[in-house]
Order: sequence, then C-alpha cells, then structure tokens
Amino acid sequence: MLTFSCLKYDLEQIETELKKRLPFSYQWGVKQNDEWDRYTNFIYRFQSWEAVVTAMKATAEGYNLDKRKLFNYAANRWFNFWSAIAIEQIFTEVNGIIPALNSKNRLVDFNIFGINFDHKTSKFPQGFQQTFYYAQRHEEELLYWFYKNQSQQQRKHFGNRLFIIVYAENGEHWKLKAEISWLKQVILKYVATFDASKLKKLEFDNQQSALATIIWAHQ
Repeated sequence: MLTFSCLKYDLEQIETELKKRLPFSYQWGVKQNDEWDRYTNFIYRFQSWEAVVTAMKATAEGYNLDKRKLFNYAANRWFNFWSAIAIEQIFTEVNGIIPALNSKNRLVDFNIFGINFDHKTSKFPQGFQQTFYYAQRHEEELLYWFYKNQSQQQRKHFGNRLFIIVYAENGEHWKLKAEISWLKQVILKYVATFDASKLKKLEFDNQQSALATIIWAHQ
C-alpha cells in the first residue's frame, strides 16, 4: 500500500468525501493493470471527490481515453485508496501498533504487537462461490482463495496479510468501505482481543508461507 504514514488525516472528512462516491455504480470496465494505474496515479494527490473528478476529465482528454472507462477506473482506485488510508491510520493510532517505517514497502503496512502485516479491505467475493455463513466457518479456505486470486500486478505477494471483509445484507458490500466511523469500532474491537495464536499459517506451492487473518465487518 502506498501510504503517507508521517501524516495524520481527518477521518471524518475522508468519510464525507468517500460517501460522495456512493451514488455512482461500482464497476471497473477495464481489468486493473499497470498501464491504467499509471494513467490514474493522480488519485493519490486528491482527497476531495470534486478535485479527483476534475483530474479524471483532464486525464481522459489529455490521453484521448474513454471518459466512462477512465471515470470508473479512477473512481474505484480513489475510493479504495482513501478508505485504506483511513483504516491504516485507525490501526496505527492504537498503542502497540507501529506503521511501516518504509512507506513504499508493499509487503508491510503496519506491525501489530511484533508481527508485520499488509492490510487489505475487500468486499465479500462473489467468485468464492460460497455463502457468507460458510466463509465465516471456513476462514482458511477463503484466505487461500484470496491469495490465489489476488491481483497479478504490482501488489501481488505471499507475505502476511490482514483482511477486512465487508459484507452488507443488501449486497452492496463495497459501500461499507466508506463507513469509516463504523469500521473503526470493528477494528478496535478486534485489536483489543488480538491473539497471535489464532492467526492462520498458510503454506504455498512456491515454498513460501504467511500468517493471515480476517476481520469480519458485517452490516
């Protein structure tokens, strides 16, 4: 995760901005890839929804790109990035949790009581082809699924990961990434009862192994 650990953000303001994205449908249109990531790297610079929309328009015109595809791609990256920034700040404001010393280290976002983790907030995956009830009772199976089906781009790795899985009864799981205040309570509850012995140790065919866990954020 590209983070700015030396900065402190107004989490209420981030939540306000993220919720401006919610009226628009969540679809990619283009499979995530390095080229389109480069087109849309401006998302890191703008916390404001209005500012990032202005940047989208300028980029689509400047590179002669399909405006709808560029909007969808940039809006999703922006939404996911700023939600992740807020969540990582929530973790690192807890005593005993240390932000990554190297903010460009893609394998580590923070250290929880001596264990390094990369964090990923993800909506409950339709591709898992099992129910939410089943997934909660077969966490290890779902964790292996996430590692197997992770992006093949810059973020691919087999290091330790902490997954926050958002699930909404109405099926609009992705919108819960904007509920920063609510997610904070979910995270603080997990951290207060953190037990390293409950982490899952995963073994992969490439001889690598990782510690992983899931925080369930269900609404």
